[in-house]
Amino acid sequence: MNTSELIYVDNNATTAPAPEVLEAMKACLSDCYGNPSSKHQIGQAAKRVVMDARSKVAKLLNAAPAEIVFTGSATESNHLAILGALARDPSKRHLITTAVEHPSTRLLLARLVAEGVTVSEIGVDGNGMPDMDALKAAITQETALISMMWANNETGAIYPVAEAAAIAASHGVAFHTDAVQAAGHLPIDLGHLPVDLLSLSGHKLHAGKGIGVLFMRKGCKLPPLLWGHQERGRRGGTENVAAIAGLGVAAELVRSSIETCGNQVAALRDRLEQGILQQFPFASVNSGSVDRLANTSNISFGEIDAEIILDRLDKAGICASSGSACTAGGTEPSHVLLAMGQTRSKALAAVRFSLSRYSTEAEVDRIIDVLPGIVQRQVAMQTESQLLMKATA
Repeated sequence: MNTSELIYVDNNATTAPAPEVLEAMKACLSDCYGNPSSKHQIGQAAKRVVMDARSKVAKLLNAAPAEIVFTGSATESNHLAILGALARDPSKRHLITTAVEHPSTRLLLARLVAEGVTVSEIGVDGNGMPDMDALKAAITQETALISMMWANNETGAIYPVAEAAAIAASHGVAFHTDAVQAAGHLPIDLGHLPVDLLSLSGHKLHAGKGIGVLFMRKGCKLPPLLWGHQERGRRGGTENVAAIAGLGVAAELVRSSIETCGNQVAALRDRLEQGILQQFPFASVNSGSVDRLANTSNISFGEIDAEIILDRLDKAGICASSGSACTAGGTEPSHVLLAMGQTRSKALAAVRFSLSRYSTEAEVDRIIDVLPGIVQRQVAMQTESQLLMKATA
């Protein structure tokens, strides 16, 4: 089956590059291949491309261009924020985060704990919302950083970042947010939020892979992970000009259409959920009663193994997932859903549909039409298995 014939609803894992992004990247690869550090004409042309893209990303966040640091990924951005916060004051060896962060943060923190850093992990309620009283209580004189994602990549739940950032500021603690899923879906105004550090990723907002950003507020100085003169000494390495150009175009596209596209995508998400819930009364929407990203629907199908549903959807030309692409393996339940108090079997029954501005009603209706045959077959098989077990008991 050709890619163009597939229905792609795994946009929280990665997005297809926008046509305008592809054009910008192709132009750079063919005509603007210079090193931005070179003083000759070709090098300076590449430097202008980088500066233009930096300005576009800054406008998306309502930040200053000088506060935008290009990295190789959001994972790198998260690591730079966390490790940098620890390195700038060795006397502070305490970090605060939530139980539902992305693996790029969680795995780093687990390593840091093994090295002697203290990490306070804030719990969440049944909708995945962090306990803000617990966050306040966790702050100590040794706290180097509070890190909380803006929106959850699995459920789409939007977290109280403004409140958390204000709490951090009131205690003189630096605040970082992983805004990878929020960027492009929610308006972000860093001119009015006391966020010190913010991470985003190009390939989550229809740019290319291999390009990330760390917003580093003026005055919030961190030692680099990669040494070099690039990015004002904050991130060494020759700039990926084509990817940066693509990110600039993507940032400009989402900034100009974020509200309109958001409403359209939310309508599609609601249509999908209503169609599924009407057919399967035992299904439930995770984080369905709190503010969510317009594009994200995480649905548990009772206790039916999500991997079976996903495999059969894939065979029908529908690409979805069970959660974070960075932990997908089909053997372990989502740490996010477990933190929300769900049982292991229910967490293993969760399917995530994440739409994009390119999703259509026809695609949503196709998913609704295909699912009954898949789910009902599995329900019948489970019922038959249970009856067999009772008969042989």
